[in-house]
Amino acid sequence: MKPIPYGRQHITEDDIQAVVETLQSDFLTQGPKVAEFEQAFANYVGAKYAVAVSNGTAALHLCAMALGVNGSSRVITTPITFVASANCVRYCDGTVEFADIDPATALIDIEKVRRMLEGKPKGYYSGIIPVDFAGNPVNLEELRELADEHGMWIIEDAAHSPGGYFVDSQGERQFCGNGRFAELAIFSFHPVKHIATSEGGMVTTNDEELYQKLLLYRTHGITRDPNLLEENHGGWYMEMQALGYNYRIPDMLCALGITQLARADEGMARRREIARVYDEAFADAAGIAVLGTNPASLTDTGETGHAYHLYVIQVADRKGLYDFLREHQIFAQVHYIPAHTMPYYRSLGHKKGDFPKAEHYYEACLSLPMYPTLADVEQQYVIEKVKEFCKA
Repeated sequence: MKPIPYGRQHITEDDIQAVVETLQSDFLTQGPKVAEFEQAFANYVGAKYAVAVSNGTAALHLCAMALGVNGSSRVITTPITFVASANCVRYCDGTVEFADIDPATALIDIEKVRRMLEGKPKGYYSGIIPVDFAGNPVNLEELRELADEHGMWIIEDAAHSPGGYFVDSQGERQFCGNGRFAELAIFSFHPVKHIATSEGGMVTTNDEELYQKLLLYRTHGITRDPNLLEENHGGWYMEMQALGYNYRIPDMLCALGITQLARADEGMARRREIARVYDEAFADAAGIAVLGTNPASLTDTGETGHAYHLYVIQVADRKGLYDFLREHQIFAQVHYIPAHTMPYYRSLGHKKGDFPKAEHYYEACLSLPMYPTLADVEQQYVIEKVKEFCKA
């Protein structure tokens, strides 16, 4: 059996040809493929605007900048996430506070957030960054009501969930990143994600003012737009109007993103089929708990809006299972070490024991192989080895 990773990219001849054609064109950086990818992605998630950037972390940083995060900002996020979800606040000198998770789903516990806000004056917290962890969508309609009550913005970290959705109170599917309930949303195109561009990210929004800020901050804070210039010395003239960054993405990576996006629905269907097989295999397996799906992402007909970037189980001897699987060429992974336990965040006053449900989740969690090209025989081998260890 060849090595089986927890996730991997799928590159086709169409992908390769698209990149080659772009390499042979007149543009390697901010050319026509960037705008084409942005428009296609905005259409895919149902948002008005999309801004392609160099990676998901850059997307988060730009969102924090566009929303004015600064040294007086307090922002809530979850400890079960990649640290970039919190770091973007620190990049802007803001204060990060964490809310514990719902142990059934590992998503941020909205009731915990509600209790954090009790007794606080409106505006005490600037915003919240919920994470659609593992592809499991947060109920943003519920969170929006809470945010509006307390004068907070929302950045949806949808890095795990392009194509995912939850069902709102009217029975409508609300796709992750559509801008209906969050001011901004971000996505990642790292190779193990649904859409791979090697490195890359996207911000989506329905707010034109935020969109214009994102465009400005993405390219050093520089504009050439004649309608925005304070002066105009000629066709060469440009102005740096804000302190921005070089967070641009090359044209050739966007060409890859376009072809990857074209088969995103096919990949999503395969991920959900893989998850169904795992669910059935582990339904009655002693010692194996499957991380649950947010009930808000289930339709009346039983369809799920879970995007399944990850498939997470929980076992008593996680380290033992991790090592056992590696011995058998199965490279499962752990997502995530709670952010508040990292040395950097402990240096800011956070400590182990602050969020017991997140820490308990971490002690038992393991992400099994989940990607569209995972073969049926490979999945059955993974299931066999997991059960073998847990029965021993």
